[in-house]
Amino acid sequence: MLTTVAAALLAMSAIVPSSGETQVETAPDSVTIEVKTVNGSGCPAGTSAVAPAPDRTAFTVTYSQFLAQAGPDSDPTDIRKNCQLAVEVNYPQGFTFGIAKADYRGFAHLQAGAVGMEQGNYYFQGTSPTARKSHTYNGPFSDNWQATDSTEFGAIVYAPCGERRLFNINTELRVKAGPSTGTSFMVMDSTDSNVSTTYHFSWKRC
Repeated sequence: MLTTVAAALLAMSAIVPSSGETQVETAPDSVTIEVKTVNGSGCPAGTSAVAPAPDRTAFTVTYSQFLAQAGPDSDPTDIRKNCQLAVEVNYPQGFTFGIAKADYRGFAHLQAGAVGMEQGNYYFQGTSPTARKSHTYNGPFSDNWQATDSTEFGAIVYAPCGERRLFNINTELRVKAGPSTGTSFMVMDSTDSNVSTTYHFSWKRC
């Protein structure tokens, strides 16, 4: 018959990963983020930036020229805009991180018959990208939009302990005019100037 202590140890072994990593509720004391490379038609040089939240539970990506549009006076290349950022996340030894949730937001003006779409994924250097998750908006629509991609705890991918790997972020906007008349657009931005995509950390101790 198991003793109380033995039973407790057995229960703990079932919830603590065998690698020795344990999820923590408190973020490290210091987190800094730096953009290393920027590529894509939606984020020309100097038009995007990243910053950690004050409580270090998330970081935001801001854009100033991330806009896709379709309709009169639009070029064929305007219907799709994308941005790929490689960022370096610096934090104290003994921790590692993954992304539990990503919040995307912006503004869209879509004529009747037009369709706008946002999708994104992310991955650590040397690993496979997460599946792309798409969010579609149908015209007529003229308002702020917001989309959230969440990952179940057991499916969160963490950076390898003891290694520093770049974190790659891919985002895309598309607009299809369809049978609509007039110009439709979708922007990773918003009318109230809260311009950001937010990635929520999940921290672990190594």
